[in-house]
Amino acid sequence: MNADDLRALQAPIKDKYKVDPATAVITLKAKGELDGEGIACKVDTGRALVEAGLHPATGGSGMQACSGDMLLEALVACAGVTLKAVATAIGFELKGGSVSAEGDLDFRGTLGVAKDAPVGFGQIRLRFDLDTTEPQERIDQLTKLTERYCVVFQTLAKPPQLTLAVAAHG
Repeated sequence: MNADDLRALQAPIKDKYKVDPATAVITLKAKGELDGEGIACKVDTGRALVEAGLHPATGGSGMQACSGDMLLEALVACAGVTLKAVATAIGFELKGGSVSAEGDLDFRGTLGVAKDAPVGFGQIRLRFDLDTTEPQERIDQLTKLTERYCVVFQTLAKPPQLTLAVAAHG
């Protein structure tokens, strides 16, 4: 896909959102089923069923997906797609590359071993390794725009209001 193809694809969508901003607000959903016996949650991704469980650092076998890994995978997926879309839109010559993310967790927090240990990632590092001959100023432009438009990056950088509700049934 080139920049003209991308513009043609997105132009009617952008026009619709300009005319009726309410149509741009969409609620994304995720759902999981709790395992009746083990410590697991089966998450329906819409493409496959992923069983998430405890990380080995908290007693898990390592055979199930870890939600922390899934968070980093979501960041990599979103950042990669965003970078490719931005590169296409600005005519950035990108022959290929890779996206990686790593994050530091102190599992004492989630296990309640140390009250001063945080629960959650203390730091997340996102990295792009790009195969390009573009000058640094264009790479900087691509990076800035990717950071600006990546939904997962921006959600982590500026957390939204988060609520929790529980409904118990017989």
